[in-house]
Amino acid sequence: MSELRDDLKYSKEHEWVEVLGDNKVRIGITDFAQNSLGDIVFVEIPEVDDEVTADETMGSVESVKAVSDVYCPVSGKVVEVNGDLEDAPEKINEEPYGAGWMVVVELSDPSELDKLLSAQEYDAFTKEEE
Repeated sequence: MSELRDDLKYSKEHEWVEVLGDNKVRIGITDFAQNSLGDIVFVEIPEVDDEVTADETMGSVESVKAVSDVYCPVSGKVVEVNGDLEDAPEKINEEPYGAGWMVVVELSDPSELDKLLSAQEYDAFTKEEE
């Protein structure tokens, strides 16, 4: 069973969002997603100052099984990236909600957070997909 955290919001594309305050959020892929992908060997994420748009591709994750797009659950400007993933993409497998985070985004439309799923809603959604 995949790990979920009640303090996070989730997208149907299997990203998680942690609200940091100051209109900023941290984003990564869920435990369910990394389990489905298998061993992650490469990550492509946006750069600082890149603009991202909700529900559009912001990068990709390559595993031994497949390459999958990563979608941004919110719109805004990337203000921080997890540079550690360049040399250690396996951090996503090891700690998807910790050291495996991808980007911090300054929100352009905070109301987009209201469209994301709670842990319980995401859990029900993933059970339908299994």
